[in-house]
Amino acid sequence: MGLSAHAREGAPGVPGAPLFELDDVSLEIDDRTILDRVSLRVPARGITVLLGPSGAGKSMILRLLNRLEVPTRGEVRFRGEPVATLDPLALRRRVGMVFQRPAPFPGTVRDNLLVADPDVDDAALEAALGGAGLDAAFLDRSADELSGGEAQRMCLARTLVTGPEALLMDEPTSALDPDARTHLERTARRHADEGRPVVWVTHDFEQADRLADEVLVVVDGRMATDEQRERFLKEDVDG
Repeated sequence: MGLSAHAREGAPGVPGAPLFELDDVSLEIDDRTILDRVSLRVPARGITVLLGPSGAGKSMILRLLNRLEVPTRGEVRFRGEPVATLDPLALRRRVGMVFQRPAPFPGTVRDNLLVADPDVDDAALEAALGGAGLDAAFLDRSADELSGGEAQRMCLARTLVTGPEALLMDEPTSALDPDARTHLERTARRHADEGRPVVWVTHDFEQADRLADEVLVVVDGRMATDEQRERFLKEDVDG
């Protein structure tokens, strides 16, 4: 699956800016603090892993990156531009997201992919499937007959239909068997190596070690201190 026109021609934004920045960001939901004054930078290339224990706030950071959540304070920037100034739908076409569990819609795989863009032709759909590691024969398969790994790759293909500049992956292998997990990890690596950066959330240290070009550790809604980072990594290794 080729890169989007934005990526091929030079993505809009501030030249040399990181892919994403969070500047003193807090998030409160129902009077509960989920994220507390988080500042971070995501490089504009490779795979950046958000690593931390379950419930640390990693997925909420990911949701902030394409405006599925709005910060209570602070600023989120995409390629140097404040996310709050960007049209949410346009942003979500530029920043594709794959969730923890696949969510197929009723109908065929073709029907599912057309949800992302009803105007694309079969050649574009086949290219999207290829980008997710599935061949063209899947187009006429019923989505509810797919295995877990196939369904997750179909959801990735649905995201790729819009030609996103970057991919957000929210623990996408947590419900997959080892073979499907390996396939999806390799697919993410291929996209990153071809110039489409990936932000991947996981609590699995070994997966982070396999995938990451950059690791950002989140603990209790904050970026980990050096001591917290070392303790968390040591607990994972020892465990």
